[in-house]
Amino acid sequence: MEKLKNDGRNTIVILLLLGVLLLVIALPAGEPQGEGRAAGETQEQPQTETAPKSVEQELEERLRNILRRVEGIGEVEVMIAMESSGRRIVEKDLERTQSTEENSGGENSGSSAQDSSRESTVYLRDAQGNETPYVVEELAPQICGVLVTAQGAGNSVVAAEITEAVMALFGVQAHKIKVMKME
Repeated sequence: MEKLKNDGRNTIVILLLLGVLLLVIALPAGEPQGEGRAAGETQEQPQTETAPKSVEQELEERLRNILRRVEGIGEVEVMIAMESSGRRIVEKDLERTQSTEENSGGENSGSSAQDSSRESTVYLRDAQGNETPYVVEELAPQICGVLVTAQGAGNSVVAAEITEAVMALFGVQAHKIKVMKME
């Protein structure tokens, strides 16, 4: 009878350990890229996740989404042309030195002054010790033209509203905005 009790306890312990082992094996582990896939299987990722959007694409998408919601415009496509993609101005330390030398020797007596300056970029250091330049100001990209094609652009009132909206949003003059009727 005592032997059966010990065997029963051992069996329960063994079954518990087997259960834990199966649980550990069944838990998903982070698999390295490219491994663990069956032949012929490919992983598809949308293009937007892998490549960051440019400033132009972001502005075009936002304008397109806004104009689609306006009554009478309908389906819309937008193209924005940029002169520049913007600029970041970083903080600089400026060291300036002036020196004056006097020369007193016979015929060549006089003085000469020398100015020199040296710039160095100011850096910010993060917790890991990485340094990045300290940005003082960010200049927005310069837009040189906007093209909008819309289903409702055949109506002159709708076309005028689109032009006014683009002027208000981007500060672009009216002659740099073209609104056309979409097929």
